[in-house]
Amino acid sequence: MAALTYLLWLTTREGLRPETAAALVRRFGTAEAAYFADPGEYELLPLSERLCRSLADKSLERAERILGDCDRLGLTLLTYQDAAYPERLLQLHDFPLVLYVKGRLFRFDEELAVAIVGARECTPYGVAMAGRLGLELARSGALVLSGLAQGIDAAALKGALQGGGPAVSVLAGGVDVVYPRRNQGLYEDVAAAGAILSENPPGTPPEGWRFPIRNRILSGLSAGVAAVEAAEHSGTLITARLALDQNREVFAVPGPADAPMSAGTNGLIARGEAKLIRSAQDILVEYVTRFPHKVRQAPPLSQEGAEARLEAAAEPAPEPVPRPAERNPLPLRPRSELEAMGDEQRAIFALLSGRARVPDEIVGRTEIPARRVNTALTLLQAQGYLNELPGKRFTAAVRFDD
Repeated sequence: MAALTYLLWLTTREGLRPETAAALVRRFGTAEAAYFADPGEYELLPLSERLCRSLADKSLERAERILGDCDRLGLTLLTYQDAAYPERLLQLHDFPLVLYVKGRLFRFDEELAVAIVGARECTPYGVAMAGRLGLELARSGALVLSGLAQGIDAAALKGALQGGGPAVSVLAGGVDVVYPRRNQGLYEDVAAAGAILSENPPGTPPEGWRFPIRNRILSGLSAGVAAVEAAEHSGTLITARLALDQNREVFAVPGPADAPMSAGTNGLIARGEAKLIRSAQDILVEYVTRFPHKVRQAPPLSQEGAEARLEAAAEPAPEPVPRPAERNPLPLRPRSELEAMGDEQRAIFALLSGRARVPDEIVGRTEIPARRVNTALTLLQAQGYLNELPGKRFTAAVRFDD
């Protein structure tokens, strides 16, 4: 407990940046050694005068108060010295000395963890794609990470939970501070099924400058980062650059060439910094040989499309042949769900009941503009109503009662 108290003392020094904290424990060996160091030793290091004064303050009162808060809130404290601390984070030059955990303690080094990031003020297309990626990744055995913001973060987390998987949210403030407040329910769901993480003590406000610093943890815990929607100059691109610096795979969802909210993601793809993705399978094929125990253990989203692509990435194999409908009937859903669809979605679903079609054929038969067809297909698939087959063909995944 004493070692932890000294570690909390160090991490709460005023003016201390993550890279400086990591450098100090490397220099002194432990936080305890840094605590008992002579003030003159601090002055020999390239530290600011403000930080030297803070290091000279040996009061442990705040550290002890934080320990009490963690005990009261039922939080787990994970330090860089613990065996369960992710090696992925230790590889960073600015690794967090402490992680506050609400919920499950994951072995991130063994997880196919994918961070989904994007804009708060996103489009319906972005929300649908983030939800679809989260759902498909969770169903395929991956662990989805994100923040807790409105927009892409929330959609990705909701999709992962709907897919039956846990999810992890990395916060800029304390793990007990829900921001924005409207996501209180989502926060509780993520904490119950997965985990909420932060490097900051309970009660820390989510000030704007903390978010870019938080992003290195989000990308650092992940095997890959998927950017869904981002403007030309956005925090999402900061996370993507951090991921590249950390030798993580970066993926990006393309958008219309003239859409401001896709300028950042389209730029990542154009510069060769990110792999273009249209579904979770485009991510999973990159990891199937590294995480076969994770990818293969979960049922794919569709027997035909997802399974064929994942199997092909590991070894040559023929595409599975769909079984006749009478031997493998589609799940039955209440008709009220069909009636709740928009007119265009209902028309597209009817066209795909009993036969697989490509988007161009759907456009020709329904006379619905291609952009709206693609959006409807994404929404219907994210809601589990459609399956995508090889060759970019879509077919009904459910049937509705009479």
